[in-house]
Amino acid sequence: MIIDIHQHVFWHKKNDADLIADMDAHGIDFAWVLTWEIPPGEATAGLGTLNPATVHPRGHSPGMTLADLLIMRDRYPNRVVVGYCPDPAIPEASEMFEAAYHMHGARVCGEWKFRMLIDDPRCINLFRRAGRLGCPVIFHIDIPYPADGKGGKTYSPHWYGGTIENVLRALEACPDTIFLGHAPGFWREISGDGDGDPNAYPRGKVTPGGRLIAAMEKYPNLYADLSAGSGRFALERDPAHARKFLTRFADKLLFGRDYYGTELHDFLRTLKLPKTVHDKIYYKNALRLVGRPGSKKK
Repeated sequence: MIIDIHQHVFWHKKNDADLIADMDAHGIDFAWVLTWEIPPGEATAGLGTLNPATVHPRGHSPGMTLADLLIMRDRYPNRVVVGYCPDPAIPEASEMFEAAYHMHGARVCGEWKFRMLIDDPRCINLFRRAGRLGCPVIFHIDIPYPADGKGGKTYSPHWYGGTIENVLRALEACPDTIFLGHAPGFWREISGDGDGDPNAYPRGKVTPGGRLIAAMEKYPNLYADLSAGSGRFALERDPAHARKFLTRFADKLLFGRDYYGTELHDFLRTLKLPKTVHDKIYYKNALRLVGRPGSKKK
């Protein structure tokens, strides 16, 4: 069995039928399909990759909406677990998430990807509600001040969430909520030299002292989402380290793609992981956290 725990629909010129065809081609049983809500006035790169049917004539896109997810879920009910994360700046965001849980079967709070600090009280309120409902949170972190390669820092206008320190405070504040870390600002911390690397996707051998390793050890509620270039590159940069990492944290790692194709799967296959490790990463952890589509599991 394979469960893709990080997927989106109606983007990159592909619709829900295209996503199902891609899942079928690669042996994926079902996917957690996630929203990405973009607040008004929050410009984002890549507008052309999103659904033109939802774009405002003046150019604002609401992103990947719950309404789009429900179109796919209703057409393919056995292939979709609904993920939903409202903008925490909305005063009743936590109530909106619980409404989606009861009305539409949302079982994942994600994708959390907002230009606010992840330990903002409004976010903590939402995350605690998700935890009480037994729903894991998938979050996207891109640091606001990456290294400039000259010994200094430079501002990145497309930051999300803050830094690993903000993540640690959120973990402390929400001990009953499972968090799945994702994206460049999260995965760069696998290596001790992450803060000094100017590249969004660092390469080279992993050095000791990675704050992600320490956090995975310390916080039972921190898991990791292996999807996208960020997760794959963090593993590919040092295959020997990757095999040890995947084996050591097998109970807290989940397979995902955040796109189409087999790049991560192809790399993982080269590591020849023990079957117990492979099965936990590919489907057992996902089943334990959320269950199958339509599951009442909390």
